[in-house]
Amino acid sequence: MFRICLISMLLSFPLERLNAQTSKGTASYYAKKFNGRKTASGELFSNDSLTAAHKTLPMGARVRVTNLSNGKQTVVRINDRLPKVSKRSIDLSQRAAKEIEFLNKGLTKVKIEVLQD
Repeated sequence: MFRICLISMLLSFPLERLNAQTSKGTASYYAKKFNGRKTASGELFSNDSLTAAHKTLPMGARVRVTNLSNGKQTVVRINDRLPKVSKRSIDLSQRAAKEIEFLNKGLTKVKIEVLQD
């Protein structure tokens, strides 16, 4: 009986709540003026790299970002911080934004999945 209750609870539980390492939100990308500036991790930012800024994920974390409007994916490394008050979930380098095809839009809805090494 306990097993049936547990399975029933798991099936009714939202998938995103089960996997705390997956979230959905809005992505933007860095303006050209930030190229060469120091990031929160101390490294210099490059729009040609596959990096991103996030509010809370640890520096160096690798995440898969999926554009929800077209299914395109890229993997980026977190090397910078977004302000805590930002309405964006992640800020990508222009190379990453190009890979998931939203450079012309400026913003897009994404799924963010933390990858385990």
